[in-house]
Amino acid sequence: MTAATVSFGTASPSPSNASLSGLDGVNFFLAGILAGFGPYLAAYLADQKWTQENIGFVLTASGVAGLLSQLPGGELLDTVRSKRAVVVAGVVVVAISAIIIAFQPSFPLVFAALMLQGITGGFLGPAIAAISLGLVGPQGIGERLGRNARFASLGNGVAAAVMGTCGYLLSSRSVFLVTFVLAIPTLLALFRIREGEIDAARAHGSVPREASDARPTSVLGLMRERALLIFAGSILLLQLANAAMLPLMAGVVTTRSSQWAPVLIAACIIVPQAIVALMSPSVGAKAQAWGRRPLLLIGFGALAIRGLLFATVSDPYVLVAVQVFDGVTAAVFAVMVPLIVADVAFGSGHFNLAQGVVGTATGIGASLSTVLAGYVSDKFGSSVAFLGLACVAVVGFTAIVLLMPETRRGVR
Repeated sequence: MTAATVSFGTASPSPSNASLSGLDGVNFFLAGILAGFGPYLAAYLADQKWTQENIGFVLTASGVAGLLSQLPGGELLDTVRSKRAVVVAGVVVVAISAIIIAFQPSFPLVFAALMLQGITGGFLGPAIAAISLGLVGPQGIGERLGRNARFASLGNGVAAAVMGTCGYLLSSRSVFLVTFVLAIPTLLALFRIREGEIDAARAHGSVPREASDARPTSVLGLMRERALLIFAGSILLLQLANAAMLPLMAGVVTTRSSQWAPVLIAACIIVPQAIVALMSPSVGAKAQAWGRRPLLLIGFGALAIRGLLFATVSDPYVLVAVQVFDGVTAAVFAVMVPLIVADVAFGSGHFNLAQGVVGTATGIGASLSTVLAGYVSDKFGSSVAFLGLACVAVVGFTAIVLLMPETRRGVR
C-alpha cells in the first residue's frame, strides 16, 4: 500500500475565504469549550463536596469512554457523508453536558454527562481533521493543520484565562456556563463552512483511481499498513513519556514553592500554548519541505530533553522555562498526527478509522503514563520518574530513526 499509486486528479481544491475563516473559528472556540473539562472540573467537583475517590472515578470513566470511542468514531466519520453535522452533534452534546454539571452536580448525572462528553472525543477532533482534508485536499493539508493547531492553542489559552477569571470573581460553576455559551460561536463558525466545499470523498480519504491502480481499500488492508502501525506505536511511546510529566512537575513545584504554585503551574500551561500558537504554521510548512521524519525526531528530542531537565533542575522558575520544550513537542505532534495519518490512509477510504487507530494508541499511552510514573515517583522519587520518562522518549526517537518510513508524497 504505497502513496505513489494514488491519482489525485488535476483539479486543486479552492475553498472560499468564508469556509477557511469558519474553520479557524471552529478550532478556536471548540478548544475553548473543551478547556472547561480540564483542571477546572476537578476543582468544581471538590467544591461541591465530592470525595477524591468519586472525582477520580468519573474522570477515569470519561477517559475510558473516550478511548473506547476512537475506533467506532473513526468508522462513523468514514460512513457519514456530512462531517459538519457530526461536529454539530458533538458540540451540542458537550454543551448539554456542561449545563448538567453546572446545575445538577449529583453523581449519576455528572457521570452520565462526562460519559457523553468523553464519547465525543472519539469523533470531534478527527471530524475537524476530516473537514480540513475535505476542504484543502492532501496537498494543502500540512499547512492547514498547522493553522488549525494555532487557532486551537489560542482558543485554549484565551478560554482558560476567561474561565479562571470567572471562576475567581463569580463561582466555580460559572466555568461551565462559559463552556455552554462558547457553543454558540462554535456553531456559528461551523455554519460559515460551506457544506458543498467539503469534498465527501476526500474527507474520508478516498480519491478517484485509475484503472491500473490496485491499491487495497479494505479495512484489513489499512490495518496491515506498516507505516500506520509503526506510527501508532510511536505515538503510544510519545504519550507514555509525555502525559505524566506536567502532573509530576506540578507536584514538584508545589512542594518547593507552595505559595507561588498556582501561578507557576498556570505559567507552565500557558508557555507551551504560546509556543504552539507561534510554531504550528511553520511546522506544517516545514513538513512539506523537509518531510515528516525530521520533525518527528525534533518532537521526540525535545521531549527527552524536557524529561532530563525536569530530573536535574531544582529551581521552580527554571522549570517553567523548561516548558518551552513541551511547546515544541506539542506543536510538532499537533500537526504531525493527522498529517501522517492522511499520508498513509489517503486513498484507502478509511482516513478517519486510521485516526481512530492512532487515537486509541494515544489513550493507552497516556493512561499507562500516569499510572507507571506515579508508582515510580512514590517508590524512587520524582527525579527517577522523570529520567524514566526521558528514556521512553529516547526509545521513541530511536524507533523513528530505525523503523519509521518517510510518508511525504513522492518520497515514500
